[in-house]
Amino acid sequence: MSASRVFVARLAGVSVFDPAGDRVGRVRDVLVVYRKRQSPQVVGLVVEVPGKRRVFVSIGRVTSIGGGQIITTGLINLRRFEQRGGEVRLIAEMLGRTVTLKDNRQGVIEDVSIADTGQGEWEVSQLFVRLPKTSPSPFAKAPTVLVNWGDVKEGDTEEAQSAEQVIAAYSDLLPADLANTLRELPQERMIEVLGELPDDRLADVLEEMPESESVGILSALDDHRAAEVLDQMQPDDAADLIGQLPAERTEALLQLMQPDEAEDVRFLLDFAPDTAGGLMTTEPIIVSADATVAEGLALIRRHELAPALGASVCVTLPPYEAPTGRFLGVVHFQRMLRYPPSERLGTLLDQTLEPVLVTESAAEVSRRLASYNLVSLPVIDESHRLVGVVTIDDVLDYLLPDDWRSSDDHDQPARPRATARRQAVITGRRGVSGSRT
Repeated sequence: MSASRVFVARLAGVSVFDPAGDRVGRVRDVLVVYRKRQSPQVVGLVVEVPGKRRVFVSIGRVTSIGGGQIITTGLINLRRFEQRGGEVRLIAEMLGRTVTLKDNRQGVIEDVSIADTGQGEWEVSQLFVRLPKTSPSPFAKAPTVLVNWGDVKEGDTEEAQSAEQVIAAYSDLLPADLANTLRELPQERMIEVLGELPDDRLADVLEEMPESESVGILSALDDHRAAEVLDQMQPDDAADLIGQLPAERTEALLQLMQPDEAEDVRFLLDFAPDTAGGLMTTEPIIVSADATVAEGLALIRRHELAPALGASVCVTLPPYEAPTGRFLGVVHFQRMLRYPPSERLGTLLDQTLEPVLVTESAAEVSRRLASYNLVSLPVIDESHRLVGVVTIDDVLDYLLPDDWRSSDDHDQPARPRATARRQAVITGRRGVSGSRT
């Protein structure tokens, strides 16, 4: 049964189904337009469909909202959603706004209620508002009120929105999905929300954005915050970004970063982007030949480890940080599963896998990964020391077009990216309306 009133914060992530019962996607926002002397009218939903594309679904096509699902009728236009002038997204733009009630009390909008007015039309009906605390006690809770739209002073819903509310509403999104969602916000608003993200979350989001946009965001941060975010990024991604900044700021940020992280970034800046060294990450799993299967499996179980890096462990002579002692070989995790926990990893090396030199071309690295069905490939220097690994995602990121994260044209041929480190090499900075149809 369809509900006659729902709160929009509870709609975030709700599944959308077609008349046949097949899932179309998930709700990411509710779109409204303002009206004079009336509450805003709901015009539709922003729905994320397979392929991470966001599309517009007219509220007129919604036949049921309730029971943790939304039912639509008819075909859905899969054209990518673009917000039009006069349209407001309730989750991204209204939750968290400070408003003044007609009795002059101020509060923050924590949720918005929309109601069915009949004949398939919906409008904003009430606001769930949290008022300031009335008691100095740290245990006292701030009072909340449910007010009608007309109880808010006209124009006060246009005040600034709290970035924390947006972050909370999208807390369940993966970094790539959050990056796409935030990129749809107005530039000034996006910068504000990104500025409120924790360092590790912001680092993950920047890694999923086009480089040109990530560089712009990094440039907008002060040096200390930028350095802290770079510390949380994968060294190769950090090198790509920092290499596009002016030389003076590049060096300033490297000085502020953690020494170990800065050392990895400086090391990567020395390699051309179309080589194995330019594609690799310097943080593979490295163990000694005497390490056991139990120890190897424990290392690849770490939740923060990328799947491609956990597909195998690298065995070297000491030291065990890149650049290591002499590289001995790799042990794939599937092989570890076939042996007892006490088995030494030095006896399980893949004798058929040859590492690539740090100067090897990106084309050769790609060919090797494809030819041998690998997800990662060790990279060594001229002294046969392990310096890093190239993973399949590094190669894909290099081969895909610059705008692959936002391009609608999936038929365009791939071309190598002009990455930050390529630019660093070139410049010599090495080492351092309401209705829709």
